Amino acid sequence: MASSGFNAQQIILLLAVAASLLTVTRAAMVVVGDSGNWRYGYNYTEWAANTAPFYFQDTLVFKYDNATVHSVYMMPNLRSYLQCDFSKAKLLADPTQGGGDGFRFVLNQWRVFYFASGEGNDCKDGQMKMVVVPWPRF
Repeated sequence: MASSGFNAQQIILLLAVAASLLTVTRAAMVVVGDSGNWRYGYNYTEWAANTAPFYFQDTLVFKYDNATVHSVYMMPNLRSYLQCDFSKAKLLADPTQGGGDGFRFVLNQWRVFYFASGEGNDCKDGQMKMVVVPWPRF
């Protein structure tokens, strides 16, 4: 009986590598807020719901005018997000990092990401917060 040169484990490995390459090449660059960027008074919760789905390896781009003083924080949980409690939040981008090409964040985990701006009333009154859950591409 002739051998094809590949066993089942090698074929599975080749398929997995091919699938991971497709995932990387299909990743999107998503500007948060579209052409309006990351700004006070825009409903980002609604924007994220309308823009979804987001996928693994997609990059969120937070662009904001440095003169307007915004930031990007990752909130630790839903409660902190809902209450705009930044006491345990992680600063991802300070007010100087949104200019030019903006601050980029790669969605590289399967988890719920809670984002908010921690400057002044951006989160509570300015609606500058959103939830993103990336999904695998098939």
